[in-house]
Amino acid sequence: MTSLMDRITTNPEQCGGRPCIRGMRIRVIDVLDLFAAGLSASQILEEMPDLEMEDLVAVLEYAALSEVGCWRSDLDSTFAQSIK
Repeated sequence: MTSLMDRITTNPEQCGGRPCIRGMRIRVIDVLDLFAAGLSASQILEEMPDLEMEDLVAVLEYAALSEVGCWRSDLDSTFAQSIK
């Protein structure tokens, strides 16, 4: 299983440094917006065929951690392993 840190990436040279999925130009916020618009995971995967179900899980985990203030871009590997 791939960890959250492998799925959610940031690069200051891409998408303004916003969190993306696996280095692609698919931003976490874009996927969250699709969920918020009422699309199911299956529908999102149809709309964005480069994504995998594990990517959607990582997006939701990232959002949950961000909401409670637990996410930091420099998470150490011990913490990253604990959230997979």
